[in-house]
Amino acid sequence: MAIVRRVGPGSAFKVGLVLYALMGLVLGICMALISMVAGSLGSMGQTGGPSAKLFGFGMGFGAIIFFPLIYGLIGGIFAAIGAAIYNLVAGWVGGLEVDIS
Repeated sequence: MAIVRRVGPGSAFKVGLVLYALMGLVLGICMALISMVAGSLGSMGQTGGPSAKLFGFGMGFGAIIFFPLIYGLIGGIFAAIGAAIYNLVAGWVGGLEVDIS
């Protein structure tokens, strides 16, 4: 058994950033599809031009860009905070035992 006594907050930040950015990308793509479909369905019975379609497309494209950035940044920050808390607690109780083969 090996004992994990310390996790580098910088390393945890990088892993959290990439992991949560990928989840944000998947969620952003889903939100883009939903907003484009809702925008096109919402404008079917209305007169007034393609503004709803353009709004739905803009919101969808914005979600693909915005969600990975925000999710990645927040995920990285909280992963680094979690690593720092782990290091503090592991100093008190000795850390995690991990079986490495």
